[in-house]
Amino acid sequence: MDSELSPSQVRPANGIHVGDLIDRRPVGRFHYLLLALAGAVMFLDGFDTQAISFVAPAIAREWGLPVASLGPIFSAAIVGLMVGYLVLSPLANRYGHRRTVIACTALFGILTLLCALTTGPMQLITLRFLTGAGLGAAIPSLVALTSEFAPARRRSSFVMFIYCWFALGFVAAGIVSGIVIPHWGWRAMFVIGGTVPLVLLILLLRYFPDSPRYLLTRGDSTRAHVTLRRIDPALPADAVIRADYSTVEEPDRGRVLMVVDLVRGRWFLSTLLLWTAFAANLAAFYAIQSWLPTIVGSLGAPSRVVIASTVLTTIGGILAAIIIGPAMDKINPFRTLGVVYLGGAAFVAALGWVIGGGSTWALLGAAFLAGTCVTGGQMSVIALATVLYPPGMRSTGVGWALGIGRLGGIAGPLIVGSALGAGLLPRDVFFAMAVILVVASVSVLMLERRSRAQRLA
Repeated sequence: MDSELSPSQVRPANGIHVGDLIDRRPVGRFHYLLLALAGAVMFLDGFDTQAISFVAPAIAREWGLPVASLGPIFSAAIVGLMVGYLVLSPLANRYGHRRTVIACTALFGILTLLCALTTGPMQLITLRFLTGAGLGAAIPSLVALTSEFAPARRRSSFVMFIYCWFALGFVAAGIVSGIVIPHWGWRAMFVIGGTVPLVLLILLLRYFPDSPRYLLTRGDSTRAHVTLRRIDPALPADAVIRADYSTVEEPDRGRVLMVVDLVRGRWFLSTLLLWTAFAANLAAFYAIQSWLPTIVGSLGAPSRVVIASTVLTTIGGILAAIIIGPAMDKINPFRTLGVVYLGGAAFVAALGWVIGGGSTWALLGAAFLAGTCVTGGQMSVIALATVLYPPGMRSTGVGWALGIGRLGGIAGPLIVGSALGAGLLPRDVFFAMAVILVVASVSVLMLERRSRAQRLA
């Protein structure tokens, strides 16, 4: 049970540290509101990202485009996401997470509405790229801010909770498109995807908090105090609040954090190990998501089995987050994720074993179990990044890990396609994906040993 002790009742002579105040307070109304708002933005991000998959065929029919021309339309937002992750997310270190989330939500809302007015492919591709950049900049700030306000004992659970809403946005895009497009056309999907974020802005402007550590380092102790009183109403008006940064760990808040800060000194090996885990996990995730329907369908399975096997990988990951998040908080985040990846390797290998000769129920069961660890692992490794990096580095750390991970996500489906084209059996391809997950597990477990050694040093 969360402690009821207020830091205002234990006031050290040198002031109250933000981390102590947050960690000592129970989860309450402020946290639930933060999770609701952050989850809503993540949901809309997921909805917007996936909606193009359902909109593009209708666009191709209306504009008379060949199927091959849909590739750039699909890829534009993904490339934009990488730009947002790698280039724009570090700006939050200068302008604050609240401003970044609000500005990016307004940006992708307006740009999505403009997509409904497009009359040609180049206009749409440009707008989708810019929309993706806005989404890519918002997600690291959402993750960083949520983890900062989470008590340390709940941090992984908080981050995985909001990321589940990103996956649910994918599911909702499919459901809504099936209703909207046949009745009102593809432009209505962009109207919905753009209007709802702009309405959400009203709530974000009113209730979404900014990082108290950021406010303190910018000299705005008044706003930091007001924000912290939302967590602890008993906090005295004259309390001295300190940002509790370590100058060894934290870069200067007055400048934009660059990638060099993530790979210098003691962070070098830790960051490379984290990037390896991200890239390996996303390579397996996108390879399965991209090729599982094609492989299952080519083996003669009916369409309902093809759809069910793919959807179950996402559902499995969402349900697994309910277990993995608390386990990371209560046991050990690195060891928990390492075990998850090892389980994923076993389940993906099992999926490859049954995909060619097993029963339908065995196929669906293996797809679900593989999803619990592969999709669940994707959410978990994001939570792990918030545990690894201190608050001032989290936005850039998460952004660059997601960006580097996308490189694995791009390479995974391409490698699988080349392997299948070279005559490898689907079973062997899935066995290779299992090996990739073992690499992710080893990377995370090595990261745990390194982190433990640094704490003891």
